[in-house]
Amino acid sequence: MPIIKHKQFIQAPVIVCFDLARNVDIHTKTTAKTKEKAVGGVTQGLLEEGDTVTWEATHFGIKQRLTAKVTYMEKPTVFVDIMVKGAFSSFTHIHQFLEEKGGTLMIDTFEYKSPFGPIGMITDKLFLEKYMTDFIKVSCKRTKKDCRKCKIVFSFQL
Repeated sequence: MPIIKHKQFIQAPVIVCFDLARNVDIHTKTTAKTKEKAVGGVTQGLLEEGDTVTWEATHFGIKQRLTAKVTYMEKPTVFVDIMVKGAFSSFTHIHQFLEEKGGTLMIDTFEYKSPFGPIGMITDKLFLEKYMTDFIKVSCKRTKKDCRKCKIVFSFQL
């Protein structure tokens, strides 16, 4: 079962990073390459513990739907979402936010299990693990860019 861990330092307060990471509208922007959009459950605004969201996106030229549920949240340091329906056998995505000098360390830990047993494991090694790693890195970099834009606005509220 692959585990992808990505760390991204952002020069913004932890609450700004936390709220942007759980914002459905921002997530749609950060995943524009796959044309991801929310089509069920919470379709805009901030996700809260217990919320579900169904995402529709195009991966590998195939339109897919995936429903995730936020199963745990401790504001503003961590939230966890799991797949409840979709292409993977399972996935858990842990979003952590650690306050550091000058900003926030955002840590994404994504653990998933591909379907189809041994064929899925071969697929992971051939291309899927790299694809998912790149997908998470790009999303984090775009979140960082959005945090920079929001940092000035939010600094007056903190």
